[in-house]
Amino acid sequence: MRGASQAKWVVAAVAVALAATACGSGSSSSESGAANAAGTFSYQGAEPQNPLQPANAMEVGGGRIIKTLFKGLVDYDPANGALRNQVAEKIETTDAQNYTVTLKSGWTFHDGTPVTSASFVDAWNWAANTKNGQINSDWFSDIEGFEAVHPEKGDPTADKMTGLTVVDDTHFTIKLTGPVSYFQYKLGYTAFSPLPKAFYADPAKYGQNPVGNGPYKFVSWEHNKAVTVAAFDKYAGVDKPKNGGVVFKAYSQSEAAYKDLVSDNLDVLDQVSPSDLASYKSDLGDRAVDQAQGSIQNISFAMYQDGWKGVDKAKVRQGLSMAIDRDTITKTVLSGSRQPADSWVAPGVMGYKAGACGEACTYNPAKAKQLVTEGGGVPDNKLTIVYNSDGGHKEWVDAVCNSIRQATGVECVGDPKPDMKTARDIIKKKQVQSLMRTGWQQDYPLNANFLRDVYGTGAAANDAGYSSAEFDKYAAEADKATSVEKTAELYQKAEAELAKDMPAIPLWYYKTTAGYSKNVQNVKYDSFGDPVFTQVEVKQK
Repeated sequence: MRGASQAKWVVAAVAVALAATACGSGSSSSESGAANAAGTFSYQGAEPQNPLQPANAMEVGGGRIIKTLFKGLVDYDPANGALRNQVAEKIETTDAQNYTVTLKSGWTFHDGTPVTSASFVDAWNWAANTKNGQINSDWFSDIEGFEAVHPEKGDPTADKMTGLTVVDDTHFTIKLTGPVSYFQYKLGYTAFSPLPKAFYADPAKYGQNPVGNGPYKFVSWEHNKAVTVAAFDKYAGVDKPKNGGVVFKAYSQSEAAYKDLVSDNLDVLDQVSPSDLASYKSDLGDRAVDQAQGSIQNISFAMYQDGWKGVDKAKVRQGLSMAIDRDTITKTVLSGSRQPADSWVAPGVMGYKAGACGEACTYNPAKAKQLVTEGGGVPDNKLTIVYNSDGGHKEWVDAVCNSIRQATGVECVGDPKPDMKTARDIIKKKQVQSLMRTGWQQDYPLNANFLRDVYGTGAAANDAGYSSAEFDKYAAEADKATSVEKTAELYQKAEAELAKDMPAIPLWYYKTTAGYSKNVQNVKYDSFGDPVFTQVEVKQK
């Protein structure tokens, strides 16, 4: 399964080394930029939505921090996206349903305790259990016995999944309910991280002061200001840090982060704000980043609201999608930094099918108005789009609303929330009235991640509350396939159901438009749009 066929579907190498070629006037380092292995650098972050528990982060604010603190069985090589072993020595299967995991020796948690088979099995059982309220609990649904610890209704009837068995400290087995050809790739997601024994004494307290096994150890969390992590000197992974640590600075406005970057008060940027896209390359020169990313920007309908239910409302949703002039918005408001979307899956991901959205993603104001009218119109003839104002979304949300208003006559306004945490809390509580921003960054490079994990009935990331028997049927068939190629093909059939129902409107595909200060060098971004934190070098001063 791994070997030569793997290269067919892993995202191509997109991370590009962007070493700084000059130093700031305040630096005493040479032009080559001598590195300070003990130096820390700052990164544009956001206040995590939840406590820092591996299975409790779906947004990038907490997710990126957790990636630095924990390391699972496998991860993805930032140079080419290929799956690589970390804590796992090997993961073996002959039928894509039964797996035997062998761990490497020498891995420890930041508290010095060893990472063992039980560290994984106990963590997965705890995370899957519905009583523990982990946002990514459904990631374990492939494992036999999941229903007992995570029933649709009522209390769990067990506290362990029958599909997980500890053999000894370095071996455990996994039995799935059926074959899942891409299960090893899912194991790279942070929800599958191990946990130390100390976690279970007080999980809530632990979430404020986590102990992981990753390249960095937790130092402090000053809420709404910063999370600080430091390099772990006993880290056993293949990606040892080349710096002393990271300060994840929370910004309420992306414009403020950009100003700090230009003045060298912030070292590594997440994304350039829309208002600065036209000038960032001239401002930063060789320190500007512009590359592909496996991410998509959508706006999703609150399908759980009565006004959006019913067959005819699919016409309304399709019409609203056709009312959005993606080409003009990406070229003008977003300064060419995005690519108009034509499907619900990002290009470069195995299973991406160009044009899967059909005519619904093609700007046609006359047809848009016709479909909205035929479908019975928009409730109260008004739309609102919930979004987080700390992410630089206001400009494009306003542009989308203007396009809808001009094409259909439907009133549309943005509904900004102060930060990602506030917006996500409202969305997860199903309190959205009409539309919400629901961007998606790949967790693994297969169309299943953009489809089943977002639109499957009951999926944790199914913010729209969408449920389709046909979609779920094709997804189930795809998951049972014994090759990733067949899985990807069958998921394209599931995606065709989204074109009929339009629970979410694909807008555009992200590019990583970012940059870094004069204080750092060797800054690279992977296909997930994340900086390769361990590779960043802090210049000596």
